[in-house]
Amino acid sequence: MTTWQEKFKEISRPSDGNGRRYNQDGLNESQWETVFAVHQRLIEDMDSNMIEKLPPGEAREVVEKAARTIMRDIAAGVAGVERDILISHVADEVLGLGPIEVMIADPSISEVMVNAPDNVFYERDGVIYLSNARFRDERHIMRIAERILSPLGRRVDETSPYVDARLEDGSRVNIIIPPVAPHSPTITIRKFRTDKYTMGDLMAGGTVTPELAEFFNACVKGRLNTIVSGGTGTGKTTLLNALSAYLPATERIVTIEDPTELRLQQPHVVSLEARPPNLEGKNEVTQRDLLRNALRMRPDRIIVGEVRGPEAFDMMQAMNTGHEGSLTTVHANSPRDALMRVENMILMAGFDLPVRVIREQMASALHIVFHLARFVDGSRKVVAVSEISGLEGQIVTMQDLFRNATIEYINPTIRAQSMRGSKP
Repeated sequence: MTTWQEKFKEISRPSDGNGRRYNQDGLNESQWETVFAVHQRLIEDMDSNMIEKLPPGEAREVVEKAARTIMRDIAAGVAGVERDILISHVADEVLGLGPIEVMIADPSISEVMVNAPDNVFYERDGVIYLSNARFRDERHIMRIAERILSPLGRRVDETSPYVDARLEDGSRVNIIIPPVAPHSPTITIRKFRTDKYTMGDLMAGGTVTPELAEFFNACVKGRLNTIVSGGTGTGKTTLLNALSAYLPATERIVTIEDPTELRLQQPHVVSLEARPPNLEGKNEVTQRDLLRNALRMRPDRIIVGEVRGPEAFDMMQAMNTGHEGSLTTVHANSPRDALMRVENMILMAGFDLPVRVIREQMASALHIVFHLARFVDGSRKVVAVSEISGLEGQIVTMQDLFRNATIEYINPTIRAQSMRGSKP
């Protein structure tokens, strides 16, 4: 095994908390072959329709009992704990998501990435590891992909070779198949946390400092229009969720997402979710459609989970027309880059507005940017807080209030104004 493979060696949990048994170091090649052989016999011998009608717990008992019988026939030398482990994996093949079911069931794992039959990664505590889970072949990956999509009424095929979807538990899944992914079908699952991150959790994890948390509270309650920016996996939605706890319970809040991830606790919240087109390519509902509709719903604040396209124009309009204190996230590498991204997305709206007019609207609508970064050790931190201070010539001006991973104060006067609840 090479050095990088040693670095990414999987350390799985002995049990997933639901009675299933798994090997601490995963399965070896021979054990996977046994699992696949028993599964193949099982699907030949069992009535799948009968299994589907049983309650989940009873179905697992029936499958494991049948797998035990088959294993005595084709793998008589396997016994004890090892046999129980392999039977658990066989049951996952029949009832769950096969080789990745153990990772989906592990609450400490946040993301699962299938790149090829023998190339499966997962993320735990912000660090990516190589798993020794393996699929039999590309058809095996496709079977699991279809099992994921079938309950959602979605499909993936050569005419529609990629799909984004939300699972029943809120997890996000992306599937891409050949010819777009020429070497192998791929599956990426970002798991949905059942417990909500609070600002206290972010402070405990080092993402924010106590003084920053206090500042964020003042910004939200002072109704500053806010962008949370950062790269992929930096924790933008997590911070947005934590910020939402500062929203007053007396306000009407409309959230717009694609897909739904936010979990606001206030009593007066309306959640809207974009809808992809149907199999005929019709009836799509975009975030932009929902934003326009939200303006007719008498919101005090609008939260857009992530602006990705022309809906940025409508978001600026909302912020400029009495919906102050609205929040959104943007994929960007810096606070300045976040503004450039928003400008480009506004241009996508197709109104042929002069750049100066767009920048005037941005300078008027946006107040502050919180920027996150992810470090090599997996940690995530707020590394910059920047105020949008106006327009000089044709340049939207910004000034840092905090910067760097250690969060250094740049302008205490502006901070003091914000802490009183006024705009910087």
